[in-house]
Amino acid sequence: MIMNLIPAGILGSGSYVPERVLTNQDLEQMVETNNEWIVTRTGIQERRLAAEDQASSDLAYQASLKALERAGISAEQLDLIIVATVTPDMAFPSTACILQNRLGATKAAAFDLSAACSGFIYGLANAANFIATGIYKYVLVVGAECLSKITDYTDRNTCILFGDGAGAVVVGEVPQGRGFLSFELGADGSGGELLKLEGGGSRYPSSIRSVEEKRHYIYMEGREVYKFAVRIMGNAAEEALRKAGKTKADIDLLVPHQANIRIIRSAVERLELPEEKCMINLHRYGNVSAASIPIALAEAAEEGRIREGDCIVLVGFGGGLTWGASVLIW
Repeated sequence: MIMNLIPAGILGSGSYVPERVLTNQDLEQMVETNNEWIVTRTGIQERRLAAEDQASSDLAYQASLKALERAGISAEQLDLIIVATVTPDMAFPSTACILQNRLGATKAAAFDLSAACSGFIYGLANAANFIATGIYKYVLVVGAECLSKITDYTDRNTCILFGDGAGAVVVGEVPQGRGFLSFELGADGSGGELLKLEGGGSRYPSSIRSVEEKRHYIYMEGREVYKFAVRIMGNAAEEALRKAGKTKADIDLLVPHQANIRIIRSAVERLELPEEKCMINLHRYGNVSAASIPIALAEAAEEGRIREGDCIVLVGFGGGLTWGASVLIW
């Protein structure tokens, strides 16, 4: 059966970051590092940290309120909530269910999605298909992370990278010719050992030993992840453009995962873009995993860097290993 698909796009976006700022100078007092080393290798100058009593759902809630307001709909109109996160409030219930209750989105189904830093694009692909097939009318997609809760602040190789925050969008029907034109999603599970958090699952249940062995902190083989990222960011973006029938010259704004300035610049070069056509807020927030792209997208919209009819490319990579890219007309 051939279906007449409904064009799906972003109706509103919003972001939220915690108040506490952790600067490179602060980290100099905590581990053996310095501002120049961090900035040169990563581009990060500071990052935001959630308060002790803040969890991912708290950050998601604030970002969602803004997205709903800008979309001009109420929480009661939502049909589905998808939260992309690797730092859920708890194993279950899902952070999406916690968020659903707090928003008062009483008719919305809700689930979490785990694809690490690629999670938001995976969530968008799900949402777009629910809208395109007419199953749902409004879907809230959120990327929310409290990475500070799983970061080892004695490990100078990882603690300089990560921060906390949330970004959200409402996905719904848009006019013909607008919205999502393509998605490129992928995974390579053979690289799973390169970026992981082992403790707390069924393989390594929480125990005194798992805590002592620091299995509840992020582990990353930075050099290998970097090589993977440089290759896959360009590949995924180019494949999404091909599927959309667009070229590099059509890109009005690139919104990449904010992991490392050298990775971002490699993607910009691969796509033959001037840097002003790339949204970069890495210096302020660091790597916020699944929240990275939606925060950058929301800020680009707020700053007037996106105009109606613009061709936007979203692209990211993450643990799994996973990757995702999308082309949309704003």
